[in-house]
This record gives sequence, structure tokens and C-alpha cells, in this order.
Amino acid sequence: MSKQEEYLRKPEWLKIKLNTNENYTGLKKMMREKGLHTVCEEAKCPNIHECWAVRRTATFMILGDTCTRACRFCAVKTGLPTELDLQEPERVADSVALMNLKHAVVTAVARDDLKDGGAAVFAETVRAIRRKSPFTTIEVLPSDMGGVLENLQILMDARPDILNHNIETVERLTPRVRARAKYDRSLEFLRRAKELQPDIPTKSSLMIGLGETKEEIIETMDALRANHVDIMTIGQYLQPSKKHLKVQKYYHPDEFNEFKEIALSKGFSHCEAGPLVRSSYHADEQVNAAAQRKQALGEQEVKEA
Repeated sequence: MSKQEEYLRKPEWLKIKLNTNENYTGLKKMMREKGLHTVCEEAKCPNIHECWAVRRTATFMILGDTCTRACRFCAVKTGLPTELDLQEPERVADSVALMNLKHAVVTAVARDDLKDGGAAVFAETVRAIRRKSPFTTIEVLPSDMGGVLENLQILMDARPDILNHNIETVERLTPRVRARAKYDRSLEFLRRAKELQPDIPTKSSLMIGLGETKEEIIETMDALRANHVDIMTIGQYLQPSKKHLKVQKYYHPDEFNEFKEIALSKGFSHCEAGPLVRSSYHADEQVNAAAQRKQALGEQEVKEA
């Protein structure tokens, strides 16, 4: 088999415009000086230039840069994690304040070596940002934390503005794509988050192009809605390296538009869908849209009362 046959050629709509202006270089310099990691860099996100250079936003990755899982789609390195850095929450909060962010996203590597899955450090990061940037909205994107309710409780008690946990792929492909994670456990994690704090929007992301069918994508939407997920993002899977899973299909932008319309028709308060969409893409707009919808529903309830 030739190289051309083995690897699908990227279509025109996946070409990325690079922008390395002073916002980009300044933000990168600050991250290194603060000893911080970003999922933007570690996961080779295609939107890093838009977010850093144009929108001046970033997704902070806490709990180190080494993941205990080895998912076959992810570029974040795996192995034995380093010791916990208990000063990390304060450094993240300092950076959020320095950048004057309206919306901060905090994610983490999976830490299956920790009894609480990193929940305490997550929660302290949320509280530190609240202290130093009280007007910044905060989105957290944890792993399933082993599916332990007590760990999720610790995180939800810190009251982030959005709880984001990614389903990543359809049920049939989960064992092949996600290491240690389980489709049903992710759904349960999202449902329990909503049960613990009903007023906090929940969110999940699906990457497509791994061999799923259209019917399976729609079934995943239904499963997320059945577990009261409010916001959804859908993006194209891109192979980070030759050792990762190959792309089976590149979806056309028109197909993403169709998926967005289907998602909204199923009751999601907001849906971002597109070839370069990632879980944190335009996250600031998502939290605003969810808040506006929540306000509109509240006003409607008052009128009907």
C-alpha cells in the first residue's frame, strides 16, 4: 500500500492560518515563566494561533504534563506522573488575572495514581481564580476521576461555571479509542454532576472521523441529552502522529453544519460544530449563550406563573 493510499490527504478546509503576533509570543513566554502547561500545546490543538494570537485565551492543563492513560487519539505524553505541585493553583490564578481573561478553561491530565483523581487541586484552582479574578467565568474539564462520586463532589462544591467532560467517541469505538475510560461511566459522570449542582451547565465533546456512522453520532447526542448535558461540541479527529489512530474520514463543513442543527433540535442550549472545533473552542461564547438561554427560560417561567 502506498503512503498516499494509507493516509487520507487533508482537504483544503483544514488548512490553518498561522499567527505569531506579540499576543502569541507574549502568552507563550508567560506560560514558561510561570511553569505552566497548556493543553493547547501538549495536545497540538489546531486553534492555538487563533486563540493565543487573536482571542488571547488559553486552556490551562494542571496536575503536570504526564497522563496515566494512553488514549490512542491523544498527543499528551503518558507515563509515571510527577509529584503534585500544590502551588500550581495560585500560579494559574495569577496568569488568569495577568491576562485579564473573561473566561478561563482548566483541564488536566488523568491522574489515576491519586485517590481523588486530582479533584482537590482542581477545586483549589477554581477557588484561587475566583479570589484573584472574581469576574472571570471558569470552565473545568476533568477526566472521569475513576467514576468516584466523592471526587466529583469535591470539584462541584467549588462551583465552576461549566462542568465539561468529554465523551470523545461513539459507544462502539470507545474501547479502541479511549484508555481505561468507559462510555457509560462518562455519561454517569455528567449526569451526577448535574444532580449535584443542577444550575451549573454541563458540556461534552465528540470527535468524528474515526469510523463512526451518522446514526451513531446521533445516538451519542441522544445519550448526552438523556443525561441532561446542555452544551455539545463536535470536531474533526486529526491524527497527531503516525503512532496514533488513522483518520477514517474527513467530514465536510456542510456535514458539521447539519450535525449542529440536529444537536440544537434535540435541545442542547449551544453547539459548536466544525472541522477545527475542539472542546474549548470559543468557550467564552458557549458560557454566554448558556447563560442567556438560562435567563430566557427563567423569564418565560415567570411569565407563565
